[in-house]
Amino acid sequence: MAEKQNSTSGLDVPREARQRLLPRLKPNPDAFGHATESFARFMGTPQFLMWMTVFCLLWLMWNTFGPESLRFDSAALGFTALTLMLSLQASYAAPLLLLAQNRQDDRDKVTLQQDRQRAERNLSDTEYLTRELASLRITLREVATRDFVRSELRTVLEELLESEEKDDRQRRRKKKVSDATSSLPRVSAEAESASES
Repeated sequence: MAEKQNSTSGLDVPREARQRLLPRLKPNPDAFGHATESFARFMGTPQFLMWMTVFCLLWLMWNTFGPESLRFDSAALGFTALTLMLSLQASYAAPLLLLAQNRQDDRDKVTLQQDRQRAERNLSDTEYLTRELASLRITLREVATRDFVRSELRTVLEELLESEEKDDRQRRRKKKVSDATSSLPRVSAEAESASES
């Protein structure tokens, strides 16, 4: 019979993590990103191109016209060290530029999201103000306008003037009647009572 194998070494048991010889590098992404963006921005400036040109010219001049014992890159081999150095610089420049571009894209996404939120707030504020203006217009239709109040006041004033003129006419008539009756002789109260009986 076959012996049963120990199940602790089977596939159902996870393996233990191996210890690393060197500690894992965990750079701060923000600090690293900021440094690479700064370097990438510097690489896009005229100063970088000028310094790179000066560096290459000095390299070429030294290895072409310098003392032969102190030359470190042979012109006969086509400046192999300079070519390798420039290739190395280019191989690091491309990922640095991509990293800077990715960070810029992330910032653009955040800015775009904030712009959308601001636009939504502006739209809701505008809709609220539109509704308020519409309700004010509806309310103002029921409120008397200045012209309406003036016309009503004119009408009331005309009515008051007409009633005052009527009152004046009636007073004048009464005055004329009273003046006319005052010129008539007065009858004493005894005569009036005798005439009635």
